[in-house]
Amino acid sequence: MSDTPLPQPLLEDEELERLDEFLDSESVDPDALDLISAHGFLVALAVAPREVDSATWVAELFHGEPTFADADERSEILGLLEKLHGNAIDTLEQGGLPELPFDLTLEGLPPEETPVGDWCAGFMEGVFLDEAAWFEQEEETVATLLLPFMALSGLFDDEPDMAEMAADGARLESLVGQLPDLVLDLYLHYRVPPETPKPMPRKKQPAARGAKSKPGGKR
Repeated sequence: MSDTPLPQPLLEDEELERLDEFLDSESVDPDALDLISAHGFLVALAVAPREVDSATWVAELFHGEPTFADADERSEILGLLEKLHGNAIDTLEQGGLPELPFDLTLEGLPPEETPVGDWCAGFMEGVFLDEAAWFEQEEETVATLLLPFMALSGLFDDEPDMAEMAADGARLESLVGQLPDLVLDLYLHYRVPPETPKPMPRKKQPAARGAKSKPGGKR
């Protein structure tokens, strides 16, 4: 029996459908994130080493202010986004894996032509929102941990050091299957202190030859 935890959904199916409906509607800017990208964006914010103010990330996600039908719809949609974000934090805090809203396969397609690419692009948008905080410490380690998300996002294909990975379909397919684990690895990187070597116990010094033992007390 495997000890690997099952990925946890961050919203119920009907809640995801409601968000999808709204984000795909005329109520939002054409450049706003769609459901898949928004999911990746909010998971990145859950991983982020520093909290981003909700007003900031809401404006970035929608690329402005959506046209809500009324106060109830505004409360509903923003509530669902906050719930997804909060559930991602809770899941990762408990050492769980987030369930991603798509099949973990490229099916032979370039990542940018799949939901995988859209999700990773959304994840990287979340990184860009406070990039300095992500790379403030251990920049090389963070860059290595982010490399799969960068490669699968399709946003960096023009960079020479990405070309080899982007051309390796088998490697990319392998990374897709690891995405939930890679998210948790990043989360733990920022929250679990590095292990420090345990101090070695001092060796006992042998007693000096010829030393007399102390008397045990008065007779």
